[in-house]
Amino acid sequence: MKSLHISVAPEVITHIGSFKITNSLLTSLIVMLFLVIIAFKVKGGSSKKKKSVLYLAVDLIIEKFYMFFKNIAGERIDAIFPLLITFFLFIIFGNWIGLFPGVGSVGFYETGEHGELFVPFFRGPNADLNTTFALALISVSVTQYLSIKTLGLKTYISKFINIKNPIKFFVGILELISEFAKILSFSFRLFGNIFAGEVLLSVMIFLIPILVPVPFLILEVFVGFIQALVFTMLTTIFIVIATEEQHEG
Repeated sequence: MKSLHISVAPEVITHIGSFKITNSLLTSLIVMLFLVIIAFKVKGGSSKKKKSVLYLAVDLIIEKFYMFFKNIAGERIDAIFPLLITFFLFIIFGNWIGLFPGVGSVGFYETGEHGELFVPFFRGPNADLNTTFALALISVSVTQYLSIKTLGLKTYISKFINIKNPIKFFVGILELISEFAKILSFSFRLFGNIFAGEVLLSVMIFLIPILVPVPFLILEVFVGFIQALVFTMLTTIFIVIATEEQHEG
């Protein structure tokens, strides 16, 4: 009888030269390809007089999310909405694809140091810390770029380095540390929730494969949505805070 094997790190399924192709990278490419196909279909349908169901559905979803994030970002929404909706769509489909039949359960066995181990072909993108770290890095980097663009380089630097006032100097150092901490916070929050959910489902399916895992599956669909929304909302809030003019009290 094969034992249940859970790996925090993504498994390598093949190589292109010296470049390793992991199961989470493969699944990420599938998610991106899916979103690109949907985007082209929706764009093609925009020129037709009779709109397709897909076009109307996507248009409604985009409009609702635009209005939702506009309440948070205000006049900044037009500049940052493409990034926000891209984050949301990639993360939510990356979360949900991990719940599909075959993801995590279809693969091959290979002999390693600890005996014969199962290597799945597919793994949820956000169940890989590399993916969530990359998303967090993009989020924080864009936030800093927009802050510099809006406030100017001198004002931006003064938020973190102010040698005229000892208290503001130490507060600035703490602010600088917190900016780097956001990368770890973002990445580990998303990774931890999604990876824990997939582990829970794997254990339940392994122990009791019939009916019992269904409530947990429904819960993970909801959690996947919430995590995508939280990541996107936090990015929006951090951008708004970072681009606000600082006023002396």
